[in-house]
Amino acid sequence: MKRLGACLLTCVLALLSNPAAASLQLVLDPEGLTPRQQQASQTLLDEAQKKLPPRFIEQLDRRIDVSWTDAMPADAYGQASLVSSLELNSRLLASLTDGTAATRKTGRPHSTVREELLATVLHELTHIYDRARLWPQAERTLIVQCQRQFDSQGKIGLPDRCRGQTARRFTLSDDPRLLDLAGWPQYVGRRGERELHNRQVARSPDIYEVSSPKEYVAVNMEYFLLDPSYACRRPALYEWYKTHFDWAPTGTGPCTQALPFLNAGSDFAKQPLGTIDPERVYAIDYLLAEANQNWVSRWGHSMLRLVICAPGRPRGPDCRLDLDQHLVLSYRAFVNDVQLSSWDGLVGAYPSRLFILPLSQVIDEYTKTELRSLASVPLKLSRSEIEALVRQAAEMHWSYDGNYYFLSNNCAVETLKLMRSGTDNPQLSGVDSIIPNGLLDVLKGRGLADVSVLDDPREALRLGYRFDSYRDRYQAMFRVLKQHLPIKQDSVEQWLEQPAEQRRQWVPKADLRTSAALLLLEQAGFRHQLVLAQDEVKQRYLSDRALQDGSMDRANVTLQKILANSGFLSRPAELLGSDGYGLPQQNEWQRLDTESRQRQQQLQRLSGDLDKEVRALLAPARATEIAATEANIKQLGEHLRALHKASGGLVLP
Repeated sequence: MKRLGACLLTCVLALLSNPAAASLQLVLDPEGLTPRQQQASQTLLDEAQKKLPPRFIEQLDRRIDVSWTDAMPADAYGQASLVSSLELNSRLLASLTDGTAATRKTGRPHSTVREELLATVLHELTHIYDRARLWPQAERTLIVQCQRQFDSQGKIGLPDRCRGQTARRFTLSDDPRLLDLAGWPQYVGRRGERELHNRQVARSPDIYEVSSPKEYVAVNMEYFLLDPSYACRRPALYEWYKTHFDWAPTGTGPCTQALPFLNAGSDFAKQPLGTIDPERVYAIDYLLAEANQNWVSRWGHSMLRLVICAPGRPRGPDCRLDLDQHLVLSYRAFVNDVQLSSWDGLVGAYPSRLFILPLSQVIDEYTKTELRSLASVPLKLSRSEIEALVRQAAEMHWSYDGNYYFLSNNCAVETLKLMRSGTDNPQLSGVDSIIPNGLLDVLKGRGLADVSVLDDPREALRLGYRFDSYRDRYQAMFRVLKQHLPIKQDSVEQWLEQPAEQRRQWVPKADLRTSAALLLLEQAGFRHQLVLAQDEVKQRYLSDRALQDGSMDRANVTLQKILANSGFLSRPAELLGSDGYGLPQQNEWQRLDTESRQRQQQLQRLSGDLDKEVRALLAPARATEIAATEANIKQLGEHLRALHKASGGLVLP
C-alpha cells in the first residue's frame, strides 16, 4: 500500500511538473495486433493528433484508449464512448496495414478508405471534446436542473439563462453562434428556443451533419482539418472554428472575392450566372413593399437591397446611383403550380428559397404591376457586418431549402434570420417580429434602420430611398389628358375601362406631351389586361371543363416544363448534383456556366411557346382587347416619333 501511494504521488508530481503530459493521449490497444498492424494503426493515430489544434489537445487532457473491434456494422468506420475510448472497425485493418486503403475508393465524402479512417478518428475525438464540459459538481447540479425542463420536448441548444449559471471551459455544439450558422436558428417569436429541423440541406459534404448539432460540429471539424478548400466553401464556419481554437490549418489557399449566384430575373435572354464581390457592396437596405388588399400581401413584403458599386467606382454614396448593379435578396415561396393555395401556404407545402433578383425587376413588379410602393431604408451596419451578411446570403442561396409558412416562417422571419446569422449583431437577437412592416418598426426602435431618409418624400424619390406606386403617376398622366383633350372620363380607372379601340381615336389629336401620357397609360392598360388574362387562364385551368381541341393540355405541358426548369434559379445547387459542397469553387464554375446557359435557353424557348399557347386559351373578347392595346402602343410610338421629328428633334428609336 505504501509503495502504491508513493507511486501515485510520483505520478501526480510528474504531471504537475510537466503540463504537456496532461494533454490528449491516444493510446493504442495492441492486443491481437501484429507488429505491422500496430505500426499502421499508430501512424494513423499520430497523423490524426498532428492535425488537431493545439488548444484541442491541451483542453482534452485525458487518455483515449483506441482499439479495433469486429462488433461493428459493416458500413461503420468507428465510434467513440462518452469520455475515454475509441473503437475502429477491424474490417478495415487489413487494407490500412498493406497500404491499399490509401487508393481504395469509397464513394464517401473523403474519397479513400485511408482518408475516411483519418476523418473518423478526428470526428469521434471531436465528439469527446464536445462532451468534455468540465463543471464543478455544484455547477453541474444547477445546469442539469435548469436544462431538464428545456430539453423535455427535444429542443435544441442551451438557454442563455442556463448558460449564465456555469463556467464551463469549452463546448461546441450548443454555442449560439454555431447554431445560427449551422442551420438551427432561434425561432422568431419564441425567445430562447431553437428550430428543431435544419433546412440547409443543399450542397452538403455529408447530409448526416444536419441530423443534430453534435454531428454537425463533428462532420465540419473533419473538413476544417482536412480540406484546404473549406475556408472558401464555408467561410463563416471556417472563421468560427478558427476563432474558437485561435488556430487554423496550414495549406489553405486564398479565396476568390467573387461569390457566385444565379440571377432569378425574368429576362431569359440573359445569362443567369453572376458574381457578387462583398467589397463592392456599399450598403444594405431593408426593402419593404407596402401592403395591398391581397391576403398574402396584407402586411407587406420584406427584402434586402444590396447597394453595389459599379466596377471602378470607389465605394461611397454615389454607388446609390448605380441602380443597374443593385440586387435584391428576397425570400419567397417557390410555387410550382399555377394556383397559389392558401392552405398549402399555411401548412408549409411550398419551399422557402432565397431569390436573388435585379432591383429594376423588383421595382417594376411592385410599382407598375401590383401598384405597391417600395421603401428602401439603410441598415446601420458596420463594414465587417455588411461583408459578412453578403457572404452568408451567398451561402444560404446555395444551401437553404426551407418551408414557407405565411404566418410563421414568411419573408419577414426568413429575412430576420438571415440578418442575425449574417451579422451576429446582438441588437438583433431579441427581435421577434413576424410581420414585414412590424419588423421595420422594430429595426427603427433598435437604432438599426435609418428611416430619416423617408422624411422628405420628394428627396427620398430622387435619391432612390422610395419608389412610388405608379397609381399616382397614372393619375397624373390622366390629368394631362384632361387638360389637352375633351375626354369625358374623370379618373384613370374609368379611362382604362374603355375598350382600347375607343381610346385609339384620341391618338391623332394628341400633341407631343399628351402622346407621351397616352403611351404610359396604354402600357398600364396592357399590364392590367395581362393580369386579367392570367386570372382567366387560371380559372380555365382549374375548371373541370376539358377543351376539345387539346390547347389546354398543350399549355399545361409547356407550363409544367417551365416550372420544372425554373426551379434551378432559386435552388442553384441542382445544377451541380452531388459534386462538391458549400460555395462553388473555380473548378465548378465552368459546369455552372454551361448548365445555367442551357437551362436559360430552354426557358426562353418555352416562354415563347407558352405565350402563343396561352393566347389560344383566352376568351375571344380578352384576346381582342390585348391585341387592340398592343396596336395602340405601336401607333402611339409611331405618332411620337413623327411629332418629335416635326419639332426638329432627333428621330426616336
